Amino acid sequence: MTPYDLGRAFLFRLGKGDAETAHEWTLARLSQLGRHPAAVQALSRAMAVPASPTRVFGQRFPNPVGLAAGMDKDGVALPAWPALGFGFVEVGTVTYHAQPGNDRPRMFRLRGSSAIVNRMGFNNAGAVALARRLQATGPLPVPLGISLGKSRVTPLAQAVEDYVASFKQLRPYGQYFAVNVSSPNTPGLRGLQDRAQLTDLLAALRAANTEDAPLLVKIAPDLTDHAVAELLDVCLAYGVAGVIATNTTTSRHGLAPTDVLLGEQAGGLSGAPLAARAREVVAFVHRQTSGSLPIIGVGGILDPDDAVRLVDAGASLVQLYSGFVYRGPRLIRDTVRALGPLMKSVGSEEAS
Repeated sequence: MTPYDLGRAFLFRLGKGDAETAHEWTLARLSQLGRHPAAVQALSRAMAVPASPTRVFGQRFPNPVGLAAGMDKDGVALPAWPALGFGFVEVGTVTYHAQPGNDRPRMFRLRGSSAIVNRMGFNNAGAVALARRLQATGPLPVPLGISLGKSRVTPLAQAVEDYVASFKQLRPYGQYFAVNVSSPNTPGLRGLQDRAQLTDLLAALRAANTEDAPLLVKIAPDLTDHAVAELLDVCLAYGVAGVIATNTTTSRHGLAPTDVLLGEQAGGLSGAPLAARAREVVAFVHRQTSGSLPIIGVGGILDPDDAVRLVDAGASLVQLYSGFVYRGPRLIRDTVRALGPLMKSVGSEEAS
């Protein structure tokens, strides 16, 4: 067994197998490590991730493999993620109002399928608290993305004001902002992907975006091609810098037989069963926009070949979440190595 296999066995037993307990334990240890620069430097040397720089929506990325939103919602372990090898980090999803999220248990491992079901519900300390933490942390050596969502207490009719309030608080700290209108775990949120509501939201964010920070829209894998096409029309009309494809899915297609019962838990599914649909959405976005809209591909990356297929489908960058849980830090390094030769064709510094 590798050291990570042993570590994963330990983590998967924490809290009598509760996935969120393992998540919290890991974040706490990474947060502690991040407070010691010598430890961060030692970790960075140990991981030895090769440089594979690329430039996407005006930002320089030291490599194209990022940490997806949801892993470090409140940015408590920020110095550790680049040391592990991530070329960019996305915190959140953050809401303007602090909120506890849904009742626990709310995260479940489907181990036979290399998948996770979560119904976290945007649990976070709020935009003001995140802004304070980011100010105290200071700049990272990699781009920082901030995922914005709607507070649960905010009515849908006031969603625009809620997103804009978070954006104004956090604008000084993010190199890009992801507009999350696609989580299945906040009632009514996915309705914001509709043409009229997304138009109002993006128009307000663009008006507030006086410094032209890149705005990206994160889309659901469960939309029809027609709905994705309408969403893209709005994105292009309002100067969106890119899209993130995709969020978690409400589908349970592709689960291993041993996971079907646990898969009945409410929430969004991530991991290996999402891989094929994520590629389909990435490829559709790429075709529909003639490659003019950069894509961050996320969903089902359990080995480097999964990432290569997303880039082949049209992604410029990729993000890890479930694959990082199941495969550990080595997946970052191996994925960077696999994608390195492809970066010249999707916007490397040498090609731009």
